[in-house]
Amino acid sequence: MKRALSVCAAACALALSAPALSHADDNTQSQVLIEAYGDSTTLGISCIDGRCGPQPDNAVTYLQDELRAKYGARVTVANLGVGGTMASQLRDGTGPGRNGPWKARLAASNAQIVTINYGINEVMHNQTPEQFYEAETDLVKTAQALGKLPVLQTSNPMPDGRLNTRLAAMAAMTRRVAAEQHVPLVDQYAAISSMADWKTQMSDGAHPKPGLYRVKAQQDFRVIDPLVQRMFDVAAASVQKPQQRQQPQRQRSASSLHSTSGNPTKGNS
Repeated sequence: MKRALSVCAAACALALSAPALSHADDNTQSQVLIEAYGDSTTLGISCIDGRCGPQPDNAVTYLQDELRAKYGARVTVANLGVGGTMASQLRDGTGPGRNGPWKARLAASNAQIVTINYGINEVMHNQTPEQFYEAETDLVKTAQALGKLPVLQTSNPMPDGRLNTRLAAMAAMTRRVAAEQHVPLVDQYAAISSMADWKTQMSDGAHPKPGLYRVKAQQDFRVIDPLVQRMFDVAAASVQKPQQRQQPQRQRSASSLHSTSGNPTKGNS
């Protein structure tokens, strides 16, 4: 079953992202930079013995490890998560970790892929699903306009039943944006909710333990790996094309020399 979901995720990712991947034909890359944007679950906060803080064992680090195991140092995943933030703050350049509006940040970024992971703080700050939908739509459209490939991620679920019900509505909005804008989706909420013991793998009411962060990275990898592979395939094909064009030219030159060798004046009239 997991294998089937993995194949489906890869196929859907490639199909949905085909328009965005077409930019790679014009901007071929020997390096792929992925920037991970999101809240504290992107940053990688976990609570150990009552102390909460960013941990090196987080989903972004694990994802980079998996990608580099396959592609080497050609792939970098930069963790730009900021605790306590919402999608609307990333769009507007407000809130903690202010770094300017989304459009300006992406215009200055060399990333080809950007991942977007929000929803938990929207619940905690009583945003409506409609407000969240609008913010994520804006983030995706801006990224696409600037030639980036956005990958949406639903949040991991929350142990509190009341909060988790509201988070489910946010996850539904993320799925809607992904479908409407034809971008890849990593449905962490659905995948983790299907695990029988997921609540035991949470360090508090919102943040996973390292083991669950690894699970999240595996879900990310299933969707993002085909996108990275496609970018490298396009780069390799672009290198081969000039070589293929040069070969017929050499053949024509040799043929021309051969055809005039018996008559030095032929072709000079």
